[in-house]
Amino acid sequence: MSFQRAKRVGWMIVQIGFALLALIAMTPLAVRLYTALRFRSRTYTVQTVPERRVAIIFGARVYPDNRLSAMLADRVATGADLYHAGKVDVLLMTGDNSTADYNEPGAMRLYAMALGVPEEAIVLDYAGRRTYDSCYRARYIFNVREAILVTQNFHLDRALMTCNALGIDAVGVPADYQRPWGYSSRSLNWSRAREIPATVVAVLDVLRRRPATILGEPLPIFPDEMVD
Repeated sequence: MSFQRAKRVGWMIVQIGFALLALIAMTPLAVRLYTALRFRSRTYTVQTVPERRVAIIFGARVYPDNRLSAMLADRVATGADLYHAGKVDVLLMTGDNSTADYNEPGAMRLYAMALGVPEEAIVLDYAGRRTYDSCYRARYIFNVREAILVTQNFHLDRALMTCNALGIDAVGVPADYQRPWGYSSRSLNWSRAREIPATVVAVLDVLRRRPATILGEPLPIFPDEMVD
């Protein structure tokens, strides 16, 4: 291959690489626009959100002493507010428990109970390692058909897109009580940056209807609502 031809091929590869990077970077914006157009008016406050029987509380970092990160504390506190306001009957707390010494749902339950939520109003999903897994398992393991999604605003678009695509009639309530003073700029910037690849993967999973990483036997929250 001549030098000039090799140079042209190299430049073409660079251009394709930049185009792919631009496409990946634009995916979260595309999801945000899609969510705004397809699910407009689906983001509410605790006071204005329509009632649902279930609120899905997405997991986040838990420290070794079982203390919740600021973002996770906000999510659980928002879920507790929804329960006390009579907006939901049950809080489905979904998070990572992939090792014996790391248990997001268990820590979330303890915090919710400290905020006055009765234990019988809390259901735990120990296999919600990713947003997609949490939504998939909520629909196909816990038989959730309608839900209020509780997470930070920057994550809510992906959660709404995913849950609605999987057949859950979902609305959202942002959990940002401590923002910005309760969140370190480092963790907030990392979470926002992480949304780019996470959203790309979520879109691919939704298009393929890929099953959750961990499934199991159905555990319907409300057995009387089971339908084919």
